Order: sequence, then C-alpha cells, then structure tokens
Amino acid sequence: MRFKVILIFLVLAVGLATSGYIAVAKGVPSIAELKKHRVTGGAKIYADDDSLIGEFKVEKGIFVPVDRIPANLKNAIVAVEDSRFWRHNGIDYIGIARALVTDILHASLKEGGSTITQQLAKIMFLSPEKTLQRKLREAQLAVKLEKELSKKEILELYLNRAYFGHGAYGVEMASRTYFGKSVGRITLPEAAILAGLVKAPTTYSPYNDLVKAKKRQEVVLARMEEEGYIKPSERSAAKRAAISLSSLRANTETYNYFLEYVRQQLEQKYGVETVYNGGLKVYTTLNKNAQAHAQRALQEGLRDVDKRRGWRGPAGHRDDIKDSKDENRVSFAASLGDIATGVVLSVGPNEATIKARGITGRLLLRDALWASNIINRSTGRFTTLKNFRLTDILRRGDIVWVKFRSIAGKSVVFSLDQEPEVEGALAAIEPGTGYIRAIVGGYSFTKAEYNRALYARRQPGSAFKPVIYAAALENNFTPASVINDAPVSYTGAAGKDWKPENYDHKYYGPTRLREALAYSRNVVTVKLIDALGIDKVIAFARNIGIESDMPREFTIALGSISITPIDLASAYATFANGGVRMKPISIKYITNFKGAVLESNEPEGVEAVSPQTSFLITSMMEDVISYGTGMRANIGRPAAGKTGTSNDYKDAWFVGYTPQLVGCVWVGFDDMRRSLGRGEVGGRAAAPVWANFMKNTLAAESPENFSVPEGVISLPIDPATGLLSSNEASAVFEYFREGTQPKEYSTATPGKTERTVPPADLD
Repeated sequence: MRFKVILIFLVLAVGLATSGYIAVAKGVPSIAELKKHRVTGGAKIYADDDSLIGEFKVEKGIFVPVDRIPANLKNAIVAVEDSRFWRHNGIDYIGIARALVTDILHASLKEGGSTITQQLAKIMFLSPEKTLQRKLREAQLAVKLEKELSKKEILELYLNRAYFGHGAYGVEMASRTYFGKSVGRITLPEAAILAGLVKAPTTYSPYNDLVKAKKRQEVVLARMEEEGYIKPSERSAAKRAAISLSSLRANTETYNYFLEYVRQQLEQKYGVETVYNGGLKVYTTLNKNAQAHAQRALQEGLRDVDKRRGWRGPAGHRDDIKDSKDENRVSFAASLGDIATGVVLSVGPNEATIKARGITGRLLLRDALWASNIINRSTGRFTTLKNFRLTDILRRGDIVWVKFRSIAGKSVVFSLDQEPEVEGALAAIEPGTGYIRAIVGGYSFTKAEYNRALYARRQPGSAFKPVIYAAALENNFTPASVINDAPVSYTGAAGKDWKPENYDHKYYGPTRLREALAYSRNVVTVKLIDALGIDKVIAFARNIGIESDMPREFTIALGSISITPIDLASAYATFANGGVRMKPISIKYITNFKGAVLESNEPEGVEAVSPQTSFLITSMMEDVISYGTGMRANIGRPAAGKTGTSNDYKDAWFVGYTPQLVGCVWVGFDDMRRSLGRGEVGGRAAAPVWANFMKNTLAAESPENFSVPEGVISLPIDPATGLLSSNEASAVFEYFREGTQPKEYSTATPGKTERTVPPADLD
C-alpha cells in the first residue's frame, strides 16, 4: 500500500513538473529567432530629398561582428558583468545563491545575480516584469542558448543588443553616441566607461552624473585588473587618461514624431510583418530643414514660457562635491546654445561657479534674473523676490540646468535654465501640395511619445475667427462691413442670458470687420455669426476641412470647438492656396523589396472657397501681424495669421502662413485644467515660436507676395463708416470682391481714424 502511494505521488510530481515546464516553455523565444540579428528587411524611411532619416527594423542598433569589437571592451564587459562567463554553462549558481540571500533580506526581487547569458535571455522578452515565472523562463532560455550557441556567439548577440542609455542599443551605437566614433576605435578608458553603463545606463551616464560615471569606470578597471585582463600600470594610466565625450544633442530625436506617425500608417495598411520584414522603401514629404527648425523653435519657445512662469528650484543636490582632477580630465564638445545639467561649485550674490559637461564656467546674476519669480512646487503659488541675489536660490552642490551663453577659449559663461513642464506642438504644411513638411508633437519624444500635433484636441480660441470671417466674406460681407461693437445679450437653451465681452472688457462702437479681426473683437464676431447664421458658418468650416464637432452655439465665435494643430493648419492652408483644399500627405510613394511601387500619393485638391474670399481673408490676417494681436509674428516678409487663446489661458495658439508654407503652433499643459498664467496669450506664448520657425525655415527662399486674383478691386473708403470716400487725405484703400463694394459715399466729417496699439497681452 505504501509503495502505491509513493508511486502515485511520484507520478503526480513528474506530471506537475512536466506540465509546469511546458507552461513556462510556451513563453520562451526560439533560438532560431534569437539568431536573426542581421535583419535587413525593415522599412527604410526617406525625407523629401531622398536622404535616409530612419528605419523600422526588429533589431535596434547597428550590428558589429564580435571580431571587430576591441578586446578591451569585451574583457571589460565580462569582468564587470560576468567574470565566470567563459567557464559556466549559462547559470552561475554561486551568483544565484548570493542574489537569493539579498532578495530574502530585502523581501523582494532586487538582486540580479544574472550571467551575460541570462541577461541576453532577459533582453529577448518584451516585458520587463520581475516575476518568478519570468525568471524561470529566462533561466530556461539561458540553458538553451548555452547548448545551441558558442560562447563567442552569445557574447556577440549580447554586445549588439544591450542598452547603454540615451537611445543607444549595442556597442556600435553606444560608441558613436558617447565618443562620436566607431566602436573599433575606442580606447581602454573609453571601453571602461561603456562597460560601466550596462548595469544602470541612466545612473552612470557621464552626461547625467560625471562623478558617478568616473567612479563606475574605476570599478570596471579594477575588475579588469583582478581578472588579469590588464596590468596595474594600464589600469593606472587608463584612470588618469583624458576622455573626450561627444556633444549629446537633442537633434538625435529630430525626426521621431514624424517617423512614429509614418510607422502607424504603415502598420495599419500593410501589417507589422511587412513593415519590419518586407523591405519597404518609404519616401515621405518631410523637409529636414523645416523639421530641425520646428523642433528647435518649439523647444526654445516652451523654455521661455516656462521660465516666465517662474523658478521651480534645483533639479537635485549633491553633498559629495569635489573639484576632482580625474573629473577634470573628462571633456565634452560644447557649442553655444547647448543645454546641460551642471553642479554649483560656489555661489555668491552676483556670480556662481558651475561645472557642466566637465567644463567650469560662470553664471552671472543678469543671466538668472527670471528666477526671482519663484513657484512653490507643493502649492503652485508664486513669490517674487525683491533685491534678488543668486544666493537666494542656489547653494553649493545644487544641480541645475544651464545654457552655454558664451564660449571664448577657456572662459565660459552660462545662463540659468530649467526643463519645461509646459508642452506644445507644431505642424507645418505646404499649401500648394498638402505635403506635411514638419511635425513636432511635444518638447521631447524621449520625454513623451504622445504626438500633440496630431492627436491633442484643444480649444483654438480666436484662432477659429478667420473661419467665421471668411464664411461672411463668402456670403457678401466685405472687410469694410461695419458692425457695432456694443453690449449685447443672448438667451441660451437653459434660459440664462449670455453677454459676450471683449478680452479687455471694453467696447469700441462701429467697427469694420478688418479692424475687428486684427484686434480680435469677440462681440463683433458673435454679432457676425448672428447676422450670418450659425449653420452657414458650420457648413463653411466643414467645406474647408474642419471635421471636429462644432456646437450650434454662438460660443464658437470664441473658439469653443476642439481641434488638433494639424487640422487647423490644414484649414488655413486652404486660404493660403487660393481656396483650394488639399488633402494632407505625409507619404509620397512606397516601393517593395523588388522596387515595385505599392502606392503613390499625388496632391489632391478641391475648390472649397473662392479665390477672391481667400485673398480677402488673407489680406485681413496680414493686418493681424502688421498692427494687430499678432505683431510678434512679424517675420519681415508677407505673412498672414491669427492668434488664439482659450479661457483662463489654458491654450495659446498662432496659425499663420506665407505663400510657401503654413505653420500652426499650440502651447499649453497636457492637463487641460492648468493655466499657462495670466498674459500668456497666443500672441505672446505661441507667435514667437511660429516666427522663429518660419524665419529660419524660409531664410533661403525669396519673399513672395500673395497674388491678387481676378475679380478683386481696391477702392478708397472712409475708415469710420466703411463707405466710399472722396477725401484722399482721410481715406484708406480696401479690397472688395467685385460686385460687393459699397455704392454710397460717406457723408461723415473727414478725419483720419487713429489706430490704437493693442496691449502686449491682447489675444
């Protein structure tokens, strides 16, 4: 009887073990898949000049055969990550025992104790979960790897797949990122820096913390000496050797928002397998020059807005500040305008000494005055310091963001900066083709991949007004039509009265539509919708391509709809293109691995607005820039545009165009409840970003005037009444669609109307 019980128990145990093994094995990748490290069939993405800007492939990084990787780097990795790599069978039981003791002491899965083979197995799993089942699968795969691959093959796979921080996968990409050269050319000290990154790339990155990076380098060199890979003299020389790190620039991610947009389109149409293994070549509409200027303009603009909000304090603090000679031997390539973290070495009332990227420079009081306005992080309240001094905000050991303001030999001057919390987006379209020339979906793709240019639906405020005015022009109103800017009340659906007000809470009496749009008069716009009919406005908006939900309420005069930057840019492009609405295009054509064309997207246009109306609204928006709310968008060439600000300063917009390019800028917080702060209107927060982008992008192109189409005439009018004028001294010239011009002459007392300059913070 006892024998039967034991037999049954053994059968059950074997069964459970077998079923458990099978269950775990189901999630283990195959060795055949693992060895596919030279994937060449991924989609290649090209800009509009046919230059390669990205690839969609299964393996990240740049593959390098193990024989081309320097022995010092291979030895450094083995010494610090898995000293018994060449001797164990994939699992280091001594290391596991040590890790288990640590895990028990901390009551969690904290210690790795993993061999290089196990780390490679871990890399093969998509999810980073720390569970017992996951660890069993990793161990199982490690055993399979050791049975079916040589140690040399395992090391090759590992070195080409490990992550080294800052988007660098594999030793080749890591070497280029940190040292600006191929891995075959790195030195022993550089190899030790790279090997030290694998354990914790963020912690030991020399760009993030130079002191920790140097200490980690010394640990690697010490392990290499202990394992017999280098001599004591080599270790000592490597520790003292000067290291030149490349400048880590934000332009490494310049194209990422656009590339991700293209990837999503490709996967939706062709499937993941074809995208990553089909050998596609995708020729896009992206203009590299425009994209680079768009990202730079948005980042600079968001930093400016964020600094106007106030100083949030240091990014961190260190108590172990030492002006180490070893640390001084690490140098970086730095350029004017580069932004980096630095540590405060000393601080006085008017000057601080800061070390950033291994370079010691000065921070003067004048370059930190904006920080006298302080934000309390816990309450969000603002405090303005009187008689501001640097000692009010900084102390030795503080970690702060700085910009390289001037570099003259060894004399470096910084300006104080900070990473912005505020977000934004920029979309640019070529009006004649619909080609999307630039897309920036946020401050940083690394920080947040969410593409606000494509998906953030926000209230445009007054940036929607040109749609209303253009609808009126299409229905026989003129830029000279007069509407009385006076108090008015409307009864809403709930029986409550609504009394629209202008931004400055003032009323200006009889106002021509041109002036009303230039100064963004809310009351005139509401009355214009009332006179025109809201259904005509909505139908017109649909016709120029606005598909967002639009309430049948007069509040749309104030931009109460929600729309994305790319859609608003597309709508304005219709005006810039003489009334022809173009379908936005991001991909021109695609070929497969045989060179056959899979799809070709030619510009498609449909006349949505008359050329005359398009010219008239463009002319009116030129005045928005020349003397209205968009004066900060003046770029020294013919341009038209409109500012926009939503309630409580939650969204700031500027949308504008030249004959060659349309750009839309949005600035705000992802949290729709947060305000940018009083005065942060579209003309202040968004217009400078647009101007920066357009001025630099179009610098090499000659200015063009907006062409006057047939059927448009120019006549002298009385600026006070909008009627024809026979008095040249007081008249202004206005454009009209032929047949809509006034027939009567003004009988008002002659007198030149004086324009009032709007406040700096007017919407």
